[in-house]
Amino acid sequence: MQSYSMLQVASVLFGIAALGGLVMAGMRFNGVPHPPAWLAMVHGLLAAAGLTLLIYAAASVGVPLMAQIAIVCFVIAAIGGAAMNLLFHWKQLPLPIPLMIIHALLAVVGFVLLLACIYGQSHTQ
Repeated sequence: MQSYSMLQVASVLFGIAALGGLVMAGMRFNGVPHPPAWLAMVHGLLAAAGLTLLIYAAASVGVPLMAQIAIVCFVIAAIGGAAMNLLFHWKQLPLPIPLMIIHALLAVVGFVLLLACIYGQSHTQ
């Protein structure tokens, strides 16, 4: 599989994960202390699959610098997501909104960089 194809698949996985993230953020801003466990797990698994594919692409066939920076953003966002899950969600504590916002902003930056990388490349690869 070419790096361009792997970046495209990863972007779809991140896009679907982002929809789940938006639903969870909306719930939190509407006073729900934490989302349903199944939604948090699907969100995390899809994002982890996208990140794993990105890292595999970078290690096996190489990716442009912009995608490498996206990987760094996604890794930091993943650490924040795991922290929210383990330190708050599974203890039935309200998710901290500042951490949630930082997590989301890092993921959005990574997603935008990934999309810019995909659509900035030649489609003939």
